[in-house]
Amino acid sequence: MDCSFDNLDASGFQEIWQYFDADDNGYIEGKELDNFFRHMMSKLGPKEKVTDERVQRLKERFMSAYDVSADGRLQIQELAMMILPEDENFLLVFRREAPLDNSVDFMKIWRKYDSDSSGYISAVELKSFLKDLFHKHGKDVSSSKLDEYVDAMMKIFDKNKDGCLDLNDLSRILDLKENFMLQFQMSASSQAARKSDFEKIFNHYDVSQTGALEGAEVDGFVKDMMELVWPSITGPELDQLRAVLLRHCDVNQDGKIQKNELALCLGLKPNKDK
Repeated sequence: MDCSFDNLDASGFQEIWQYFDADDNGYIEGKELDNFFRHMMSKLGPKEKVTDERVQRLKERFMSAYDVSADGRLQIQELAMMILPEDENFLLVFRREAPLDNSVDFMKIWRKYDSDSSGYISAVELKSFLKDLFHKHGKDVSSSKLDEYVDAMMKIFDKNKDGCLDLNDLSRILDLKENFMLQFQMSASSQAARKSDFEKIFNHYDVSQTGALEGAEVDGFVKDMMELVWPSITGPELDQLRAVLLRHCDVNQDGKIQKNELALCLGLKPNKDK
C-alpha cells in the first residue's frame, strides 16, 4: 500500500491530529486508530475498495514500524515520525534530541524557559528553548524557521488559544515518561515496605546525590506526587504546593529538604546516622 504524505506540512499535520484525537488525550487509539488508517487508505492510497481487512493489514504494518512504545496506540510523536517530511518534523526534535527520564530534568527545563516566572511558556520563551535545543546539536536554524515551528506547536498544544503553554502542554511536547510514583503502593502496611519504597523514591529525585532535595528536585517530587491525585497541575499550583512542602518539611530552613526531613513529613522514623 503506497500512501504518500509528501505535500503535508506542519499545519496539515495539526489538522489531522486534532481530527482523529477526538477525545484530546494525546493518543490515537481504539476506534480512532481504525478511522485514521481508513482515512489514509481512502485519501492517500490507490483508488481501491477500502475493506476492514485491508485497513487492519495496513494498521498492523505501520504499527509494527512506528508504535515505538508498543502500547497499541499512536502518540503524537509517533504519528509525526510516520507522516511528516524531515524538514517539518518538529515534534521529533524533542523525542530525538531531548529525551527525558524523570520529572527533575523536565522541571529544570520548565524553570529555565519560564523566564518571567509566570507559570506559562510564552511563544517568545518557546522560541528560545527551540533555538538552544538546535544549537546544542550543531544545527543552524533561521529565525523565520523557528517562528514557523513555534506557530505550528502553538496551534497544536495551546488549547485555550491564549498564546502560552502551561506545565501540562510542555510535558506533552517533551514526551515525559510515566510518573515514577505510579509503581509504589503509598498505603503499604508494613514499616519495612514503606521504608524500602521511600529509599527508592528519594534516590530517584536526589539526582545530584547530595542527600537533600533542592531546586528542580523538589519541583519534580512535588509534580509527580501531586499528579497521583491531581492529574492536571498547573505551574502556579505547583509553586504553591512546593511552598507548602518546604514550609512543613524544611525544618532547618535551608531551602532544601534533607532525607530525614522528608521521612518525618511522610511519617517514617528517620535513620539515626543520617
